[in-house]
Amino acid sequence: MLGVVSLICVVLLLSAGSILAGEKGRINLVGSDFSSWRGSIGEWKIVGEAFTNPENEKLLSGKPGTGVMINGIKGTTTDILSKQELGDVRAHVEFMVPNGSNSGVYFMGRYEIQVFDSWGVKEPTYSDCGGIYERWNDNRTPQGYEGHAPRVNASRPPGQWQTYDVIFRAPRFDSKGQKISNARFEKVIHNGVVVHEDIEISGPTRASTYSDESPSGPLMLQGDHGPVAYRNIWIEPTGPNPFFAMDTGTKDDKHKTAKEQVEMLKEFGYAGISHTGYEGLAEMLQELDKQQLRLFTIYTGVNIDPGQQKYDPKLPQIIETLKGRNSILWLYVISSKLKPSSPEGDTNAVEIIREIADMAAKSDVRVALYPHYGFWVERVEDAIRIAKKSDRSNVGITFNLCHWLRVAKGEGLEPLLKSAMPHLFVVTINGADNTGQDWKQLIQTLDRGSFDMSGFLRTLSKAGYTGPIGLQGYGIGGDVHDNLQRSMNAWQKLSQVMLSDLESAKR
Repeated sequence: MLGVVSLICVVLLLSAGSILAGEKGRINLVGSDFSSWRGSIGEWKIVGEAFTNPENEKLLSGKPGTGVMINGIKGTTTDILSKQELGDVRAHVEFMVPNGSNSGVYFMGRYEIQVFDSWGVKEPTYSDCGGIYERWNDNRTPQGYEGHAPRVNASRPPGQWQTYDVIFRAPRFDSKGQKISNARFEKVIHNGVVVHEDIEISGPTRASTYSDESPSGPLMLQGDHGPVAYRNIWIEPTGPNPFFAMDTGTKDDKHKTAKEQVEMLKEFGYAGISHTGYEGLAEMLQELDKQQLRLFTIYTGVNIDPGQQKYDPKLPQIIETLKGRNSILWLYVISSKLKPSSPEGDTNAVEIIREIADMAAKSDVRVALYPHYGFWVERVEDAIRIAKKSDRSNVGITFNLCHWLRVAKGEGLEPLLKSAMPHLFVVTINGADNTGQDWKQLIQTLDRGSFDMSGFLRTLSKAGYTGPIGLQGYGIGGDVHDNLQRSMNAWQKLSQVMLSDLESAKR
């Protein structure tokens, strides 16, 4: 089995954009020969240096040596696939294309990130460099669908080396081989710029090697669309989920400002943070951008009582601010007139949720209902019911461990997660006591409490969940620096167990 990689390495980024990694478990694919690649190599060749052909700007030339791969003189040779097959990976790829040329990097031989000479393009599409290429179906109108343009065009001029740093999640399958969750590009960084976050891919993109889906597969480099050179390609297995901290557990007397909170999260290797409301949002985003961390969610409320203010008047501003950031609106839903879970509120709730979802969709923002003990949407089942009735693709739900324990007392987890999976956008966890019914028992640091967290995460993974997991910290008190460190240490141990289970399942 490949070496286990600490999850903390997954979320740390170099200022230049490369993902940090230990050598343990890393597979280098470019060397002095093609021993890391299988099948026909065609006209691919190993050189020591690549550059634009001085006699033809649309071609590449090379100098003798090792460490660089070029797809022949004309750039119209075969695609090549790595011998190594993996599922969840992080990868680093360096590439060069001459004027007007085209290639692609296919994860698992199925899901393409486009390589293209897009220098100077002002409004990039899925077919430009950094785009996630579209799917294709001859019997569909339109035939091409689900292409994802990069947020921005980060391309360099032709003839210059460029980089991709990628965290990729493989699709998940149940014991019968049925797919239970889609493949997902968690993060794509092009030349140090984040161009995609958390993009689901429902199936193989156009021109992939395979038309089916699988728990693992090879890395494929497209070789028949034009001249291209590659160097410094490595892949390695990753932990299963990005781990962020809720702002309920990041503030104390020593950590009040956004800068202090974000620097502390960066120190311990958290992937980002959640934020409550609009106040201080701009400052928080500025600090997250400095540290290359992510804002995962914004916590805000909905009131379904007739005649009451439905939601924060600043919600349109919040949504506009989140455009292009792949952050999620976390909506708790309240009523002072109806009991928790009462279906009498469904009609009004669905109307409001649809209104927010349609507003959010214009900025490519998702909405996740937040079950909360004592609120109208109190149970996970309530959130599922309203998400289904809302009938909006950008509306999903959250599974909050502490609120589920308070309401359901830890019963019925596996069937509940199975029903939640088609809608599950976010999960929150924390240390807890099995029989606890007050918040001091139900919310503790992750290293404390009698609740079987390993068992819970195994059940979550078995259900097919690969999305973000947030650390709840409401009401714990004490030194948040110590709390976050203790919880991250616990998460690293838990994530190693999860990765080991995943590798065992593949065997």
